[in-house]
Amino acid sequence: MNIYKILVVIGALALTTLACTFTIDNQIQGVTVGSLESTEIEVSEPDSDQITRVVLEFGAGQLDLSPGARDALISGTATYNVAEFEPQVTFDDSRVKISQQVDEVNLIPILDDQLQNEWDLQFGTSPMELEISAGGYQGDFELGGIPLHELRIAEGAADTSLSFSELNPVEMDTLRYDTGASRATLSGLANANFRDFDFRSGAGDYRLDFSGQLQQDADVSIKSGLSSIVIIVPEGTPATVRFEGGLTNVDRNGAWERSGGAYTMAGEGPELNITIEIGAGNLELRDR
Repeated sequence: MNIYKILVVIGALALTTLACTFTIDNQIQGVTVGSLESTEIEVSEPDSDQITRVVLEFGAGQLDLSPGARDALISGTATYNVAEFEPQVTFDDSRVKISQQVDEVNLIPILDDQLQNEWDLQFGTSPMELEISAGGYQGDFELGGIPLHELRIAEGAADTSLSFSELNPVEMDTLRYDTGASRATLSGLANANFRDFDFRSGAGDYRLDFSGQLQQDADVSIKSGLSSIVIIVPEGTPATVRFEGGLTNVDRNGAWERSGGAYTMAGEGPELNITIEIGAGNLELRDR
C-alpha cells in the first residue's frame, strides 16, 4: 500500500484568450503557448520515520525550493503556459517523483517572457534524500534545517543559488553537484553536515562558501573546466586545499597560508580537506 497521499489541483488563470503555436525544430512541432495554469502540489508526510527519496525533474524556467511545508512532505505551486510543463506526481513505496516531460522541455528555449514555467515548492521536516535534475534554468534553493541524508543536483546551463542558512539536523552522506556552463553560488555549506562533497562543472563562475557549523571532518572534491572559482572558509576552521591539473592562478587573502604545494587554514575542530582540479582558470581563497 502506498504511504503517501497526493493532491494536485489545476486551475486556469486565463491570462491569454488565444493560444499561439510556433515550431522549434524538426524534433518538436506545434508547441502551444496557452493560458497561464496553476497547479497546487501537496504530498503528505509518510506514515513512518523512513527516509523518502524525493526526485524533481525540471525543464527550463524558475525553480524555487525552501523549508516551511506544514504537515506535508512537499507542498507548493507550479505555474506554466505550455502543456508539456504540467508537473506529474508519482510515487512508489518510499520514492516520490515530481516531473515534467524533461526530454522535450529541454529543447524549448525560453524566448523573452513568452514561455512561463515556475515551481515554488516547500519541504517539511520528514527525513529525505533529494535528487534534482534540471535543464537550463534559474534556481533559488534554501535548504537550511531540512533533514537531508543525501543531496544530488544535476543541471545544464544554469544560474543557481543554494543556501543552508540552518544546520542540517541529520548527517548527510553525500552532496553531489553537477553543472554545465553556468553560474552558481553555494552558501552555508558547513551547515549541510556532509561527509563527502563532489562538485563537477563546466566553464563558469562559482562561489563555494563553507560557512556554518562544521560537525565532522569532511572531504571536498572539485573538478571544473575553464572557470573562476571562489572558495570561502571562515577563519578558524582547519582546512587544506590541494591542486591537480592546469590551474593558472591562485589568489589568497586573510588567514590562508601556503605550505608546499598546498594552502592551509589553521584552526580547531573538524577539518575540511579540499582537492581541486581545474583545466584552466582562476581560484580565489578567502576567509570571509
